[in-house]
Amino acid sequence: MAQVIADRRDIDFVLFEQIEVEQFLKYEKYEELNRKMFELIVSEARTFAVKEILPTYAEGDREGVKFDGGKVKVPDCFHRPHKLMLEGEWTSLSEDPAVGGQGIPHTVSIAANEYLIGANFALTNYATMGHGTGKMIELFGTEEQKAMFMKKLYTGIWGGTMLLTEAQAGSDVGALTTTAVKNPDGTYSLTGEKIFITNGEHDLTENIIHPVLARVEGGMPGTKGISIFIVPKIWVNDDGTLGDANDIICTGVEEKMGIHASVTSSMSLGSKGICRGLLLGEENRGMRIMFYMMNDARLAVGFQAFINASAAYLYAVNYARERLQGRDLDQFKNAEAPSVPIISHPDVRRMLLWMKAHVEGMRSFIYYIGHCFDKLECARDEEEKERCQDLTDLLTPVVKAYCSQRGFDVCVQAIQVYGGYGYTKEFPVEQLARDCKITSIYEGTDGMQAMDLLGRKMGMKNGKVFMAFLQEIGKTVALAKETEGLNDLAGRLEKANNRLGEVAMNLGRTALSPKLKVAFAFASPFLDIMGDVIMAWMLLWRASIAASKINNAKKKDVTFYEGQIKTAEFFINTILPVTTGKMDAVLESSPAAIEISAASFGGL
Repeated sequence: MAQVIADRRDIDFVLFEQIEVEQFLKYEKYEELNRKMFELIVSEARTFAVKEILPTYAEGDREGVKFDGGKVKVPDCFHRPHKLMLEGEWTSLSEDPAVGGQGIPHTVSIAANEYLIGANFALTNYATMGHGTGKMIELFGTEEQKAMFMKKLYTGIWGGTMLLTEAQAGSDVGALTTTAVKNPDGTYSLTGEKIFITNGEHDLTENIIHPVLARVEGGMPGTKGISIFIVPKIWVNDDGTLGDANDIICTGVEEKMGIHASVTSSMSLGSKGICRGLLLGEENRGMRIMFYMMNDARLAVGFQAFINASAAYLYAVNYARERLQGRDLDQFKNAEAPSVPIISHPDVRRMLLWMKAHVEGMRSFIYYIGHCFDKLECARDEEEKERCQDLTDLLTPVVKAYCSQRGFDVCVQAIQVYGGYGYTKEFPVEQLARDCKITSIYEGTDGMQAMDLLGRKMGMKNGKVFMAFLQEIGKTVALAKETEGLNDLAGRLEKANNRLGEVAMNLGRTALSPKLKVAFAFASPFLDIMGDVIMAWMLLWRASIAASKINNAKKKDVTFYEGQIKTAEFFINTILPVTTGKMDAVLESSPAAIEISAASFGGL
């Protein structure tokens, strides 16, 4: 079976032809880098991932994690590649080398991580999750906290987490009951119980740094009274050495549908002694600080779903090329006709092209967000920076929710291509589907992302940010109209884009009317519609580039470029009309889901 994770030719296309990452070499931050270095980093990531990480994927799933007396052991096969990942400095690629990073653009980091994280998310997440913890400390910590924690978190020497969820609160963070009492020495004593904590305890690092949401004793109710604290597993002395164990204990691990090798733990703070923590930032500002990490985490979850989909699609393509079954339709009545690869059958080709369109559209979408981050750090024009920040804020819930949904859908379609074999553990697509499903649930369910999009993001700056987003699509439409052979596709996307604006305005008005609940019943369908239009945008953008290069391309590239045009044609002519029908439903906004009584759902 071929060892596949991601499509290098397509990565290079997005990186160098669509996003044009080389434009950042003109900025001082990256002036010592060049294209060859970018290509080498991605190549080395690919080699390391295939050789060291990918072999642990199925084995880690079978072995899972083991909990015993407050300690957790990860699969034995994880220890060597984890050590090599830290030694190779793969944990914080886009951060400054002074704090343990590699100082490369976000878009190049995304390309490398397609292989690293795509080979085995459960394994690599132990090494990389501390990056989010370190970023919060970099942005909001004291100089002493930065010196004590940042580099060891960025380099993966110490692990990181996020202790947010509680059993009685769930997504209602304001209902949390974990408390913090200030001590005379300026530290805080924390007491509480947290659940669903990724990497809360494991045996890969000597220390784990836990950011913990808690309410200072006597603090305001709701989210306004929440603070955030740095709680080390092992207390860190002022000189950076490790002291005594802190009273933060793992009380159990969850048995899950997928990502079996990823620890999902329950954590108890202060149940057997004193759990000490350091205030991060100011009291009562915990939610603001946490959301810096949460927004990055939501983008990472969309990326996680996409890389599962990428691998599943490539496995399905390879299987379809090799699996012989049935006669070609042109020879269906000829009993002596030989069996053909199933990729010859029309319905299989349709499924594969559906997967291809979504995988490539998601890749471009995610790299586009990375491109916005790079501009934020490099651009000198403050208006350009503001535009990029606005687009990132608007599109974050769409990346998270849409990629989670379509990523899982691609994995399911891959199983369908395999047929009965896809439903067995003999082939990897079964595990990919199980592992992918969590992405629509954690870091804020997809329904919450849709509510965020409708309730907050669409109205940013009185709707000007959303209009600027529509204008970005309009730029691609204008380019495609000037490209031979793409005028019809451009016209169809233009109509869909205009309609998206109409639907957004109508839904926004409904949300401000007495029909508020009706509007939010259609928040998820609207996010799905917006995601479809973005896919069409990305694919038409790709087709425009391909069409402009195809005549002067080498033979091997002609096939690739022709595929880009056909993929855009398939999506815009086959899937986008369905999206238009969804728009009709949102515009009609049937109140049935709100008006039906709870008893009518049955089950009583």
